[in-house]
Amino acid sequence: MSFSNFKVSYCHCDPNFIVKVGDYVKQGQVIGKVGPKYVYGVKGNQYHDAQGNPTNGATTGTHLHLGIRINGEYQNPLDFF
Repeated sequence: MSFSNFKVSYCHCDPNFIVKVGDYVKQGQVIGKVGPKYVYGVKGNQYHDAQGNPTNGATTGTHLHLGIRINGEYQNPLDFF
């Protein structure tokens, strides 16, 4: 499998990331925090709830989900654990 076609995303994270692109991470290392429901003051945030409040997409409550794509197609993350 080519890693150039393998993408992992942590969706609905707090916008204050702990790691950045290019960092090496170890198993168990904290890389981010679950984002707040409302995200104020984040430049470029295009997401808003039904009342017009800025959100990180966690409009049903704070949560995090893992997205894995191969060649643009979403995969079941549990298949990789």
